[in-house]
Amino acid sequence: MRILAAMSGGVDSAVAAARAVEAGHDVVGVHLALSRAGGTLRTGSRGCCTIEDALDARRAADVLGIPFYVWDFSERFRDDVIGDFIAEYQAGRTPNPCMRCNEKIKFAALLERAIELGFDAVCTGHYATLIDGEQGLELHRASDNAKDQSYVLGVLTSEQLAHTYFPLGTTPSKAIVRAEAESRGLSVAQKPDSHDICFIPDGDTRGWLAEKVGTATGEIVDRSGEVVGSHEGAHAFTVGQRRGLKLGIPAPDGKPRFVLEVRPVSNTVVVGPKEALAIAEIAGERFSWAGAAPTESAFECHVQIRAHAEPVPARATVSDTGVRVVPDVPLDGVAPGQTAVLYVGTRVLGQFTIDTTVSAVPVGA
Repeated sequence: MRILAAMSGGVDSAVAAARAVEAGHDVVGVHLALSRAGGTLRTGSRGCCTIEDALDARRAADVLGIPFYVWDFSERFRDDVIGDFIAEYQAGRTPNPCMRCNEKIKFAALLERAIELGFDAVCTGHYATLIDGEQGLELHRASDNAKDQSYVLGVLTSEQLAHTYFPLGTTPSKAIVRAEAESRGLSVAQKPDSHDICFIPDGDTRGWLAEKVGTATGEIVDRSGEVVGSHEGAHAFTVGQRRGLKLGIPAPDGKPRFVLEVRPVSNTVVVGPKEALAIAEIAGERFSWAGAAPTESAFECHVQIRAHAEPVPARATVSDTGVRVVPDVPLDGVAPGQTAVLYVGTRVLGQFTIDTTVSAVPVGA
């Protein structure tokens, strides 16, 4: 196949490209410039898409003996990922920019251009596997559960999966990938993995949002509506947050309070006991299937609400208006805007963006 290898400058994408070459494919490397003013250097595991990353990707391509290009996707990234991130927080939701980047950039904009140029597939260093099932191609978890990235790939459609290539999916551990990089003479063999949001490399999401959105004083209330504090912008709070609330009135039982809800229209933050974070039901209108859609409107599955969260047994119901999921045990600290990925065994069935949640603890209970 003609393979376009997306090379981030990290060890995973470098080894993935190397395996594609070794498998006999015609491989071309590409690094995505996602910022017009990218930083020069990374700080340990923070940040990505820097000039240093681009140079690391180029050096890896040179070692592999493949053509290499840098493509400017900064406008698409700004509009589809950063813009979406800001808009979601302004709407009181908690977005996942990695999901949007996979959906809008790596497996939409990049894949579209790759196909236009005659490539058969895009190769990435994601840890996930593709299996030919009875109803077509299926997306499954990686062999290494510790590195499994199938959750952030849950937004991919069957058409996109048909043009993807994940050479690392069956690798038993990340240590093997690093050892392989060493043996191949790749300088990124021991490079730290990236963490946090790539466009907020210092990790200060609250400060970054305040700079982009501004501040607006509002009230912090308890579940009964009593004002217990104030804030300078509801966008700076996320469901489940405990620290930094600066409440003026303690809870009657003296226990810590947590953010339960963010109401952007009234610029209000609702707080309450930890027990009220338990969620008995989630639902969303925006959904997609990673391969063949389920044949039944109601079915048993597992639901996962964060990249490294434990999957929870649940029952899902699909209708024209969206997906509703009732977990066997309450979910903890779910926020609108998060992505719920549905699994059947190791297979990724599909995903939806959470719009509404129902607390397992009624007000006053």
